[in-house]
Amino acid sequence: MARAATATASCAPRLLRAALLLLLLVAATRHAAGAPVVSELRCQCLQTVQGIHLKNIQSVKVTPAGSHCAQTEVIATLKNGQETCLNPEAPMVKKMIEKMLKKGSAN
Repeated sequence: MARAATATASCAPRLLRAALLLLLLVAATRHAAGAPVVSELRCQCLQTVQGIHLKNIQSVKVTPAGSHCAQTEVIATLKNGQETCLNPEAPMVKKMIEKMLKKGSAN
């Protein structure tokens, strides 16, 4: 009986090492296979403004609603480098997005 317990006890560390190695290999192959790496899993815009004068905007990024956030987010990068969240329901912001889409489809 003591022999069986000793054999089982000496096998446990080997089995644990093998299981850990297998887990590391699976994790490495999932990352190498191109599994998407999500940087943010939450909304970036906690507060929004109704609009900003167009001459102050350098670029605009529109992020559609998805699993990370239930609302569409419009983030304007200003010429001074500051980022501001715009209200996607504001009339001025809607017009700006329409112009961007028209300009993009014309090219």
